[in-house]
Amino acid sequence: MRYECRVTEETSPATVRVFIALAPPDPAKDELARVLHPAYATHPQVRWNRVEDWHITLAFLGALPLDTVPLLRPPLAALAASRPAPRLALHGSGTFDERVAWSGIAGDLDGLHRLAEGVRAVVHDCGIVLEHRPLRPHLTLARVRRGDHTSAGEIAALLTEFRGRTWPAERLHLVGSNAGSGPGQLRYRDIEAWPLGTATGAAAPPARP
Repeated sequence: MRYECRVTEETSPATVRVFIALAPPDPAKDELARVLHPAYATHPQVRWNRVEDWHITLAFLGALPLDTVPLLRPPLAALAASRPAPRLALHGSGTFDERVAWSGIAGDLDGLHRLAEGVRAVVHDCGIVLEHRPLRPHLTLARVRRGDHTSAGEIAALLTEFRGRTWPAERLHLVGSNAGSGPGQLRYRDIEAWPLGTATGAAAPPARP
């Protein structure tokens, strides 16, 4: 299915950094945060992502002109309605380049990848160029300073055996961030979010306790 959307040359030069993501529900985030809590005291020097901002990125669009963002809304809404909510879980951990600690994702990874492919097709149809990189589903927890070769691994080690509850990813989120705008903590805000599966009637069963 293709969705009509085009970026024009008349867009405003003002920009916002944008990505498209899924978000765990509060009970799943709370479960992980309890296990991670000791690391907040032992590693105060790292750049922690706020729990309320935890997300699973499906497509990172980078800095977009402000006038471009509304063009994404109708096709993303249509895509979300046509796709069922994948059932996922936070599971295990790892690091990227010794500088980023993350929690892994388990569950319906095939459904997650299909949804990500649909998202990227919408973005492409809007004339937005994405980097060609494989999807590695994860939830970023913290970033460490250059030269710190141990903290990310120590944080990840706390979650090696973590197996979280299963939950349906019920909404597709279009998110803006302040990344790169200053030295402070990353901040995210929902530009808009759409329920998954409303057109198909594909309702996911309730998550196990």
